[in-house]
Amino acid sequence: MRQRILVVDDEVPIQELIKFNLEQAGFEVEIADNGIAALEMFEANKPDLIVLDLMLPGKDGYDVCKAIRKTSNTPIIMLTAKETELERVLGLELGADDYITKPFSPLELVARIKAVLRRSSGQDDEEIDEFTVGSIFMKVGTREVLVKGQPVELTRKEFDLLHIFMQNAGKVLTREFLLQKVWGYEYEGETRTVDVHIRHLRRKLGPEGEERIETIHGVGYKLRGN
Repeated sequence: MRQRILVVDDEVPIQELIKFNLEQAGFEVEIADNGIAALEMFEANKPDLIVLDLMLPGKDGYDVCKAIRKTSNTPIIMLTAKETELERVLGLELGADDYITKPFSPLELVARIKAVLRRSSGQDDEEIDEFTVGSIFMKVGTREVLVKGQPVELTRKEFDLLHIFMQNAGKVLTREFLLQKVWGYEYEGETRTVDVHIRHLRRKLGPEGEERIETIHGVGYKLRGN
């Protein structure tokens, strides 16, 4: 069965460009031209991924993302002409998995969609299914995380980051390495993405996260081992 992508954008040329290239790549594509229709189509059709423009009539992309994240971890790639760091960070804070600005390369968008879908399906997971570091326990197959025996709810990217840390406990990992492993391709100058997600991860893991995920200034991060 072909994977279904919901494209939310109010510009017809952009809709047609994305639809053509995604269909050529083997995806099934649905189009919504406003935020309200996007939420209705999301509930009715349960797409595998959403390409979401920020500037929309009805509800903007931020509100759509926030509404979807209340009930679902369906991957979201935000698409916008805006380029400021604040706007990128806000989208990531709300739970977007990726961010691409207009004008964009259709081939790059397809590559990013495939990378996000690959990560969300767990296809890049290593064979080891369980990890324990301190009081943090992870079961990869069921995407479960426990801290001191209590379940912790993580977003997909937070889980993937923690998985990389657990696999490499005690090692210093650069932001660039984390971007490549978790996001599946290389950002240029987007290491702020890692910082945002690690801040959320630390908070959700509580004191154990604050103590064990160390910032190595000028380099990256390290998960302190046992």
